[in-house]
Amino acid sequence: MANITVLGAGAWGTAFGQVLADAGNDVMMWAIEPEIVKAIQTEHRNPVRLPSVEKLPDNMKATGDRAEAVTHADVVVVAIAAQHAREALEKFKGLIPDSALIVSLMKGIEQSTGKRMDQVVSEALDLPTERFAAVSGPNLSKQIAARQPAATVIACTDIDNARMMAKLCTTDYFKAFITSDVIGLELCGSLKNVVALAVGMSHGAGYGENTAAMIETRGLTELTAVGTAAGALPETFHGLAGVGDLVATCGSPLSRNYTFGFNLGKGMSVAEATKVSDGVAEGVATASAVVELGEKYHVDTPLAKAVTRVLNDGISFDQMVSEMFPKDITVE
Repeated sequence: MANITVLGAGAWGTAFGQVLADAGNDVMMWAIEPEIVKAIQTEHRNPVRLPSVEKLPDNMKATGDRAEAVTHADVVVVAIAAQHAREALEKFKGLIPDSALIVSLMKGIEQSTGKRMDQVVSEALDLPTERFAAVSGPNLSKQIAARQPAATVIACTDIDNARMMAKLCTTDYFKAFITSDVIGLELCGSLKNVVALAVGMSHGAGYGENTAAMIETRGLTELTAVGTAAGALPETFHGLAGVGDLVATCGSPLSRNYTFGFNLGKGMSVAEATKVSDGVAEGVATASAVVELGEKYHVDTPLAKAVTRVLNDGISFDQMVSEMFPKDITVE
């Protein structure tokens, strides 16, 4: 099928690498951690990031050498933490073949610039838009790694490149849909993390499904308003990349953002939640970016503002809800 390199051997990068290998491609995983490279090469496992998989496909290999990783790649999949993507990718500039399609699995807004990942990747690699594609949807890595039925959406301004990538990652358990709405897909994947934090907080504070549903639906309205103001298609937010990802991320303890929010709802500080979850969830950095996007496009973002107040000022979940929903009666 194709030679595909995955940059970053975290849980999602490794799980997607398995999907690509199951689809018949030769997959090269690049990781900065020597122990992960060795484990994939010698044991066909990633016990550090994806211990639930006992054996990865034989057509998955690994290297820590950047040039070796990408020299012969037809497709380069980027699965690096969003806030470190620019710095990491700049070290690959000049090594990736000019014909390679660059595919992002990342979900986030760069905190220092407020830019989407498609913008960050294109700038870091000096990439034309038609050679960039994004993958996003209800894709909890552990479940996909277990080969449970799932679907995703692939976006590229060149719909033929989106279709090509969809074929490369389609298996009997993994289905890919396509769109040309890169902006919408990127914003769906990034902004829903803020909603997942809020839903996690509601459950951590002891509230039930009514409260969670209230937050999810109002959050979806907020994200759609911000996204369409930024140039996205509203229907993207109502599909797999929007509602689908929102449902999965807000409803599962496998979601890092949900779990981080749950711990905040229980009364932990951001520092304490960071410690127990082995890092900061992407929605923490994204919350303030949503507020800034709202200000830029003149869209009110009460949920993002309230979540930001929890993160920055330590207000309680109940205070957050009161700020999200003012006393004035409004039309839905």
